[in-house]
Amino acid sequence: MARDPLPAAPVVSPIRPAHPAYPHVPVTGALRAVESFLLRGGQQTARQNAWAAVVADRQRARDRREAEYEMAALTLTRTQLGGRARD
Repeated sequence: MARDPLPAAPVVSPIRPAHPAYPHVPVTGALRAVESFLLRGGQQTARQNAWAAVVADRQRARDRREAEYEMAALTLTRTQLGGRARD
């Protein structure tokens, strides 16, 4: 009798895991729970940093408007004096 030199390799489906004995759903849920718990502080820090950036942008815009107002006032004063600086 002739024997097969190698047994047939098992067919592995790309859709199903190779080891169905290891359930992935509970592990995934547990990992997501741990991730959300650990990253909660990071998200809070990110929100605080974003708000600080918004406040800083508003302050820069306020300062820019004030500087434009001052420059306009200086330009108006110089044109009234005929282009000469006041002594």
